[in-house]
Amino acid sequence: MRVARRSSPVITGYCVNIRTKIPFFPNLSIQESSLIYTRSSNCFEFHVSRKAREKYHFDEQLFALNGNVVLADFAAARRFAESMTIVRGQIVPASDINAMGLIDEILHILIRQYEMQNPGVMRCALAAVGSDADAGLQKFTDNFPPMAVYRREMDARHYLDLDTAGRPNRAATLEEMLILHITNQNPAVQSYKELFDEEPLKQSSPYEQTVRVLKDFFKGQPGFGNPETKAEDRASLIEVLLAPARVAPHSLSAQLEFLLNRWGDILGENFVLKILRGIDFIKEDAIRGNFAGGFAGNVPVLTFTGHDYTEYERFSPDKDWMPHLVLIAKNSYVWLDQLSKKYQRAIIRLDQIPDEELELLQQRGITGLWLIGLWERSIASQRIKQMMGQADAVASAYSLMDYQIAADLGGWEALQNLRWRAWQHGIRLSADMVPNHIGIDSRWVVEHPDWFLSLPYSPYPNYSFNGADLSNDSRVGIQIEDHYYDKTDAAVVFKRFDRWTGDSRYIYHGNDGTSMPWNDTAQLDYSKSEVREAIIQTILHVARNFPIIRFDAAMTLAKKHIQRLWFPEPGHGGAIPSRSEHGMTRGQFEAAIPNEFWREVVDRVAAEVPDTLLLAEAFWMMEGYFVRTLGMHRVYNSAFMHMLRDEDNAKYRLVIKNTLEFDPQVLKRYVNFMNNPDEKTAAEQFGTTDKYFGVFTLMVTLPGLPMIGHGQIEGYREKYGMEYRHAKWDESVDDGLVRGHEWRIFPLTHRRALFANVEDFRLYDFYALDPHTAGASGTVNEDVFAYSNHIGNERGLVIYHNKYAETRGWIKNSAASMDKASGKLIQKTLSEALSLPKESYAVFKDYVTGLEYIRSCRELTDKGLYVELGGYQCHVFLDWRFVNGEQWQVVCESLNGAGVPSAYGKFDAMFAVKAEEIKVAGNRVKGKKTKSEKKTAKPRKNQIKPKPTAKKK
Repeated sequence: MRVARRSSPVITGYCVNIRTKIPFFPNLSIQESSLIYTRSSNCFEFHVSRKAREKYHFDEQLFALNGNVVLADFAAARRFAESMTIVRGQIVPASDINAMGLIDEILHILIRQYEMQNPGVMRCALAAVGSDADAGLQKFTDNFPPMAVYRREMDARHYLDLDTAGRPNRAATLEEMLILHITNQNPAVQSYKELFDEEPLKQSSPYEQTVRVLKDFFKGQPGFGNPETKAEDRASLIEVLLAPARVAPHSLSAQLEFLLNRWGDILGENFVLKILRGIDFIKEDAIRGNFAGGFAGNVPVLTFTGHDYTEYERFSPDKDWMPHLVLIAKNSYVWLDQLSKKYQRAIIRLDQIPDEELELLQQRGITGLWLIGLWERSIASQRIKQMMGQADAVASAYSLMDYQIAADLGGWEALQNLRWRAWQHGIRLSADMVPNHIGIDSRWVVEHPDWFLSLPYSPYPNYSFNGADLSNDSRVGIQIEDHYYDKTDAAVVFKRFDRWTGDSRYIYHGNDGTSMPWNDTAQLDYSKSEVREAIIQTILHVARNFPIIRFDAAMTLAKKHIQRLWFPEPGHGGAIPSRSEHGMTRGQFEAAIPNEFWREVVDRVAAEVPDTLLLAEAFWMMEGYFVRTLGMHRVYNSAFMHMLRDEDNAKYRLVIKNTLEFDPQVLKRYVNFMNNPDEKTAAEQFGTTDKYFGVFTLMVTLPGLPMIGHGQIEGYREKYGMEYRHAKWDESVDDGLVRGHEWRIFPLTHRRALFANVEDFRLYDFYALDPHTAGASGTVNEDVFAYSNHIGNERGLVIYHNKYAETRGWIKNSAASMDKASGKLIQKTLSEALSLPKESYAVFKDYVTGLEYIRSCRELTDKGLYVELGGYQCHVFLDWRFVNGEQWQVVCESLNGAGVPSAYGKFDAMFAVKAEEIKVAGNRVKGKKTKSEKKTAKPRKNQIKPKPTAKKK
């Protein structure tokens, strides 16, 4: 295997420059030098004591004639580690055995290097220890025997008198003694000390004396390094050999990294790859068995740089309906059960969903219905869940048997009925497509086992497959790994055996590298073109039946992540246990998958099933790449939920700013949500009061696609598992919360067209009030979200304070946004963004309070908008109208920033001709007179008002 030629290959956080010449020997190439330095181009070795060999019964095929362990590949390290695991009763990581062997071999290579720099030095060392050391050498040979001595075909003395490959065995043994002593000083290998324990050698032999003589000898020799280096700057050979353990005393991985960075130039390309893989193996063992699952940390701020694959702009154009979509998710089985209770009758099929529910969705401004769990599910998945104690479970919604509508939901006929009725209410249906994996007992696993990532052997020797046969097809048997049932391991593969052919293979479970493998799924092999085409045909099948498709875990099928997870480059493994052994170089991977799978999908759907919205569940900082380059119409924006929930307001404002500065069209394509099926419910995360409604308001008024969770409007707090047939908690609808939505949210969903696009979207900084000047200070309050949008004659301004605190300040200038026509960043004032006339008065309505306000457009242009906000207070200003005249000036001044139920009503109260009763000659008649008195409204706390007048000191 060769490293793909790159100027500076990045290796998990550090860099190695593989030069064509070696500094110590400028006339040798890397290829020539590697033949000199390594004892074998295909394996590495390290010594093991006789006692350990007898205790663990290691396979003799693992040992060379000189008695050292020969690990030709990582599979050999696994066999070695498994022998120890059986005796110890706990897993011994093969990656540790592999790393120890690599380090041992590198130390030998460094000694070879030193010998070439100082010819004859080891013979001199042997002479320095003298014949008195023979007893120690014999003791070493007895305790760490070569094969002939171990088999008692000759004694230690006889062996030491011989040569091997032209080198005296006595000199080779002295070198092994030195390496043994160095290894015993390494804290990182102490848990394996019984393999190379030097304590028996210290008893009744001159071993310690020999080691001291060797140390003293090398102190008097030239230091290790280029002959041109000053002598005082060189380290002794002993110091060089001890350096890895001193630099990283408790980490084999860090020791390998040190050796790679320090000596990668002289080790040769093949050995560099072995080190990189060794580091990968350690990472894999570190995550094996540590499958916590769930969200594990802070969401990073999205940026748009540093992609491994070429970025270009190729958005998929929206159809007219797509920007206005408001989507709601429903767990199909749970929803049908809840509807049965609500309507007091059995509702178990899709065609039994009442028209009243569809009308209710329409009244709420919802135009898309995502039905989770429509497809025929894996029977094996249901059996696994029931065997694990969930007696009433259905299979996981993401472990599928086939892409057919489930029979118990009514099949295709019931879907067609629902689809037609939903369309009468302006609602499009959405379904999942799970391209990454399929159920372990699916038709494809039975009929096309070669379409899946698999091995002809179990990747870990301690795996066993003796449990129930989960297959429902007589042709094959399917077993998951035994340790899953007692929860002592989370195997990465399951066993499939063919009853007709006798073929057995171990197929990988679906896995995204962030949690435990999905043990009821089988991972498809995307390196095969026939697999990619089969998936595309399935996607087209789904698209012909659903105008909205949500792609589950779509980011796992971007090229960079297909390789990272399943075919990692050297130095980039560690995401999924056992996969580093099957990695590819970048060149090999590009040959297997020349194009981005998702770009092919988008283009095929656009050509064959247009008018389909493609929605990607994608994270890992790939949101922009998915919509801008790969062409997905929409992409998940998990930062919205996490950052606003945690009140990381500055971070989320930075997400918006970064997106606007890069390309505002990306902002339009985010899917914003307050919960999703994998997270806690919105009520649990945000509560059900002002913060909840404030964040919900952002969700439905920011550009992007608002996605409402199952039970969110009703205030349900239970998180429904994908295998639930019905809700487990007995919850009632929160009627007050529903009324709050009717008052504050649904009027906005019906105005979605105003907020959906980005051409006129502007985000503003909220500058805190300067108490001395009563103007804006230089401090931005990052807790305030203020933005406007504009379409035709409609204008909208949203202001929300995502903090339990009070604040006052000004809104005037927008953040920078990329103008694609000029390629420049532009900023606008509030007045420019809303296209306000200069001399008029603006009348606008707050859809939160129902009050109307009036402001001078001149003041809005010159000074901006002054706002006072309480904790989690929100304003949505719509219905902008413009009036002129001195009388409106009087109205504006009299209100002094206060809101009123109707600005026109206030005008009429102050200036309109009013009918009154007038007594004329004792008769009651109606007459008219002009109202002349003015009423002044007192400003209300926390309401918008003009800039206060600064007091003079």
